[in-house]
Amino acid sequence: MALHPVVESVTKRIIERSRPSRAAYLAHLDAARVDGPQRGALSCTNLAHGFAAFPANDKLMLKQVKKPSVAIVSAYNDMLSAHQPFEHFPAIIKDAVREVGAVAQFAGGVPAMCDGVTQGQPGMELSLFSRDAIAMATAIALSHNMFDSAVYLGVCDKIVPGLLIGALHFGHLPAVFVPAGPMTTGMSNKEKARIRQLYAQGKATRDELLECESQSYHGAGTCTFYGTANSNQMLMEIMGLHMPGAAFITPGTALRDGLTRAAAQRAVAISQQGGSYTPVGQIVDEKCIVNAVVGLLATGGSTNHTLHLVAIAKAAGIVIDWNDFNELSAIVPMLTRIYPNGDADVNHFQAAGGPGFVIRELLDAGLLHDDVTTILGKGLRAHCFEPFLDGETAIWKELPALTGDDSVLRPASAPFARDGGMILVAGNLGRAVMKISAVKEEHRIVEAPALAFNSQEDFMHAYTAGKLDRDFVAVLRFQGPRANGMPELHALTPALANLQDAGRHVALVTDGRMSGASGKVPAAIHVSPEILAGGPLGLVRDGDIIRLDATTGTLEALVPAAVWAARSQATADLSSSHIGMGRELFTMFRNAISEAEKGATTFPLPSPIPTTVSLHDTADIGDTVPGSDEDFLIKNPK
Repeated sequence: MALHPVVESVTKRIIERSRPSRAAYLAHLDAARVDGPQRGALSCTNLAHGFAAFPANDKLMLKQVKKPSVAIVSAYNDMLSAHQPFEHFPAIIKDAVREVGAVAQFAGGVPAMCDGVTQGQPGMELSLFSRDAIAMATAIALSHNMFDSAVYLGVCDKIVPGLLIGALHFGHLPAVFVPAGPMTTGMSNKEKARIRQLYAQGKATRDELLECESQSYHGAGTCTFYGTANSNQMLMEIMGLHMPGAAFITPGTALRDGLTRAAAQRAVAISQQGGSYTPVGQIVDEKCIVNAVVGLLATGGSTNHTLHLVAIAKAAGIVIDWNDFNELSAIVPMLTRIYPNGDADVNHFQAAGGPGFVIRELLDAGLLHDDVTTILGKGLRAHCFEPFLDGETAIWKELPALTGDDSVLRPASAPFARDGGMILVAGNLGRAVMKISAVKEEHRIVEAPALAFNSQEDFMHAYTAGKLDRDFVAVLRFQGPRANGMPELHALTPALANLQDAGRHVALVTDGRMSGASGKVPAAIHVSPEILAGGPLGLVRDGDIIRLDATTGTLEALVPAAVWAARSQATADLSSSHIGMGRELFTMFRNAISEAEKGATTFPLPSPIPTTVSLHDTADIGDTVPGSDEDFLIKNPK
């Protein structure tokens, strides 16, 4: 099948737009690479520190500077259900790497916070910033320059994007991403949503709500709805950074361990010494990024990736914007119905065919670039397979021709919808993202008076006081990255859903986030620019008629132009969001962060390397480096 003309034109536009920064990025890769193992650039003192505590056989291999060394960078902690399984992965990886004559070292850990725990709490205001902090922690882990390849252990929300951004800043190193898999299916998502709405109405007790949530989130593994965490995993599949089909195999199973071993050994194979050198900075190119956007749209993935994919692309010197998402969404069919866009969870999706089925269907429809590089080599079609076990070894087989359940997963010839369900809305209130895949047709146009709130707490106070039983558009402002870190606002979802179910015409317009769990209520989110960047959301007053129209992409305050121009920006005391729960430590992030459409990131695009600067020391093993311990002892003998 020929490539779809819109996919082709969007890709060409991104390539042209990115040409200077991509060239600068690739120059960084070339400058960072050395011939032979990376640790060959270290002095004897450096190297001795790097393997001092290692077992004798591994130490010998590292001393000889012949065999590849694989870094393990992990987001393990045992509070996150999705990351708890990673406790046992380093031992599996080290053993698997030894089997193929290489060495693996635990290079470093990165922070990993759970948006499910911090939802509606002050800690949520650190969530988005944690992505850039994770990227920085990844850089620290790799900065020892001991490694020839890396495996990255992560699953959730900001964690995988942060790991990938960090990996791309060491883009000369090959990278394999290793997931932990989803927890087994618990209480149905539909029943969970019903009890949450009852609680919001005061018709269910806190004990009943806690029991519901405990039955939904009940064991090790990723939450099973299709939010940001599972969208991350789908994107790692379609970007060719996973072993095929690794995303949604449950933890604690023999197949999960087999896939982890295979990933570790693949990291060796694609190192420079492994014979199939494949640096991650060359895998993540313009076509790879377009594939990621298409995969996100085709599966109804998280709106958080309208931030994260922009930031990931930026780390690789690639510039994308919401126009690219919007144009692709118009022609990419919706192939899945996974909660919140349906009743099924990711375990049902996996059983119906999973990521490999989606990739195959999109390739056959001309909606993906097959001519990309992945961790398996050339061609994305190598990732259209399903994993099985042969003894303890992972193997791959052809997927069935037909979906296992057409209420969950469909072919491109008979999709759930002809578009990707994510659109750009724009007007005199700015530019925003709107996910409409779960919004019924009759709710896709809302024209109603504005009610402005400066916090989700203010909104909830009005709701519980019975003041919102009317048609309105909630304008929730001062929720952008510069204001308070751009928290997710899911505390509003049950209340708005109740009002909509009661027949009220309601919508949300905000510079905050709703992420992958945003559902049936129309919401224009990530409004950009935010008020603190000069955005017009601060000009809205209570009673202004707001028109949010998903059919035309309109986001307008229907206010006479002269009246609009005469208004001054609203103000708010944000000091309570700038201190406590560690938020004072992130002042530099709030001051430096870009607007939402530019990825809400603190990192710039790559710039050209001055020709007089070398990115690494090219000393041979045994050289005495000025200023080193050896140099000091030579000049100052005992």
